Amino acid sequence: MIDPVQLVLLLVILVLTVLLVFLGIQVFLILKELRQTISKTNKVLDHADSITENIEAPLSALSSLALGVKASSLITIVKFVRSLLGGQKEENQHHRD
Repeated sequence: MIDPVQLVLLLVILVLTVLLVFLGIQVFLILKELRQTISKTNKVLDHADSITENIEAPLSALSSLALGVKASSLITIVKFVRSLLGGQKEENQHHRD
């Protein structure tokens, strides 16, 4: 018949085989879930990319408009200050005469 040592080895081999099959199934399920997660993440990133592209054009136009307003405001302020200084120069010349 079967020796006690052979019986113990057979039981150990059976237990290890069952554990390895169980671990293999778990690894397969984890990799499948990881694949789904990566796919969803890729969709989210693609969606975020399209959103940023749609927002980029109006923000660029708004930035250009703001720079234009800033430049024209600066020019207006410079002209105003020059007119004030020019007016003061004329007053000083009238007082000297």
